[in-house]
Order: sequence, then structure tokens, then C-alpha cells
Amino acid sequence: MPPHSTIRIGLGHDTHRLGPGSGLVLGGITIPHDRQALGHSDADVLLHAITDALLGAAALGDIGELFPDTDPANKGRDSAEMLQAALDRMAAAGWGIVNLDCVIFAQRPKILPHRLRIRGRIAEILRIDLEAVWLKAKTGEGVGPIGTEEAIAAECVVLLERIEHA
Repeated sequence: MPPHSTIRIGLGHDTHRLGPGSGLVLGGITIPHDRQALGHSDADVLLHAITDALLGAAALGDIGELFPDTDPANKGRDSAEMLQAALDRMAAAGWGIVNLDCVIFAQRPKILPHRLRIRGRIAEILRIDLEAVWLKAKTGEGVGPIGTEEAIAAECVVLLERIEHA
């Protein structure tokens, strides 16, 4: 049997429909916007993608297993709580975060003016340095559900390393 790897990569993705609203929750902060993501929890596509990336890299399931949308306890739930629970499971399994790279797919709002705050909030939730969190955004160029503002999506790639306990 080959030796266990000391590094792992995880990929997370999430998509939510958009509807009329007064703010969009992204990366644990609320951005003023005339639309909001629709979902069972607070519908934070970015934190959901990060949660799935962590769980996948550590081979610990996915967000739907831990927080099913059939459970009334998850109605309106703060996605930061879900991410924290995934982080705790990952750490208990002996993994630590090296870095993550995330993409938000949205026609509007522009993410750049909010990027530093979002990165800071993610770093705070994950208890890692700001430099370990990167975020970029892509529009739909007016095409498809992203481009016509019917949906918003996010993806995240995370690198984990095995933590050696002294």
C-alpha cells in the first residue's frame, strides 16, 4: 500500500438562483444589491463552495450531508457556522489549510470593491492569514443564467496539508 499523502486538493462549487432583494450574502458579508440569492440557508454561494472544498479534500463528505436542506434547523442558517463546522471536522482529522483560491460568477454586483472585506472575513472564519485566501470574479458576459442575473455561482480550490502533532 502506498504511503498516505501529506497534501490534498479539494474543489467546491455552488450555484443559487437570484431573486428580488436588498442584499447579497457573499463570503460572510452582505453586499448592498437589488437582488439576493435564494436558498434554504442564507444562500452564501462562496462559503458553500469553500465548505465543500474543505470537506472534499479531507474526504469528510459534503455540505448536503452535514446540513441537509430537508432539516428545518438549517432554514436561514448562517453559512459561516457551516464552514466553521467543516473546518473543525477537517482539523480533527489532522488537516490544515495551506491556501484557497476562489471565483465568484456574477454579472452584478462588481466584486472588486468588496474583495478585501470578503477575503478578510473568510480568513477570520478559517483562522488563517489573509494572504492564504484569494478571490476573483467573472461575469457571464450577458450569457446564460449568470449573465442574465438569474443565478450566481462560486468555485473554490483548497490545498490542505497533514498537520504533525508534537
